[in-house]
Amino acid sequence: MQTLQFTYHLKDIDAIAAKVYNQLQCKVILFEGLMGSGKTTFINALLKAMGSKDMATSPTFSIVNEYKLPNNEKIFHFDFYRITSIEESYNFGIEDYFNTDHWLFLEWPQRVQELLPIDAQTITITDINEHRRSLKLTINTKKLTEHNAMTEPKF
Repeated sequence: MQTLQFTYHLKDIDAIAAKVYNQLQCKVILFEGLMGSGKTTFINALLKAMGSKDMATSPTFSIVNEYKLPNNEKIFHFDFYRITSIEESYNFGIEDYFNTDHWLFLEWPQRVQELLPIDAQTITITDINEHRRSLKLTINTKKLTEHNAMTEPKF
């Protein structure tokens, strides 16, 4: 497990997002933080760092938003805040998203914990004050392989 920490002023969010993007080692990113801590705001800056022209908005009611990248890749941005059971996520086809090679940004990932890949990376955002945030990027260095996918416990 590797952890990187940043404390930043909101005016510097684009530079921090670029630094974080350069450290990402897989395409499943879990976003943790209290309501209003700035998860979607950071995702918007991360989209910019990745070259997307799209604007991130909170998918609280739609559950998932789709953004495009210049190389025809996609980012699927989920907000599981309103999900009350794992079955609900199966009803909208969550497994189909996990079986793609697209980027997945997941807010409130603990609601679908048992579905998360072992090598997902976590971005935890803490609201320090109105204009400052603390960000912790946790990189799970344990890679998912065909062997440990069947033998390692998921949680």
